[in-house]
Amino acid sequence: MRIISGTYKGKTLYPGKNFTSRPTTDFAKEGLFNILANRYYFPELEVLDLFSGTGSISFEFASRECISIEAVELNFNHANFIQNTAKALKFTQIKVYRINAIQFIKTCSSTFDVIFADPPYDLVGIENIPTLILDHNLLKPEGVFILEHSKKISFANHPRLKEHRSYGSVNFSFFAPA
Repeated sequence: MRIISGTYKGKTLYPGKNFTSRPTTDFAKEGLFNILANRYYFPELEVLDLFSGTGSISFEFASRECISIEAVELNFNHANFIQNTAKALKFTQIKVYRINAIQFIKTCSSTFDVIFADPPYDLVGIENIPTLILDHNLLKPEGVFILEHSKKISFANHPRLKEHRSYGSVNFSFFAPA
C-alpha cells in the first residue's frame, strides 16, 4: 500500500500479514483523488473515514494536508496500525476511533466536507449506509459522501446519488446532502 500524492507521495506502508481488510487499490484511489482534487481544496477539508481498515484513505487525505481526519475502525490491530503510522508520519490531524462505524454514525454530532466509507463488500445492510449518513446530517452543505462497494450493488435509484465511478472491481458511489 502506498501514498499516491502529497507530502508523503510514494511512501509505502506495510500493514502486516495479520490484516484482514481489503485496502482500496492504488488504481482506484488515484482515480478517486483526481476527482476530489478537481472539486476541493484539501487543506480546508474535514474528513470522516469509516471502516478505515489499513488507513490508506486517511493517510492519503493527511498527506494532502487536510485539516482533520477522523478514522473509524473497529478492529483493534487495524486501529493500532493507523494510530501508530499516523504518529510515525507526524500526521497530527488524524484521530482514530475504535468503534463500530454504524454506531459512530448514529452518535456523531460533527459535520464533514468529505465522508468516505469502505465497508466489507458483503456487509449486511451496506445498501442502507448512504441513507443513514444523509439522514444523520453528517455532511456539510457542499459535502460529499463516497461509498466504496462491489459491482453487485447499485444505487442508481437512490434519490441523492450524484455520480458513480468504476475502477476495475472497485466502485464508488457519490452522494450529496439534500
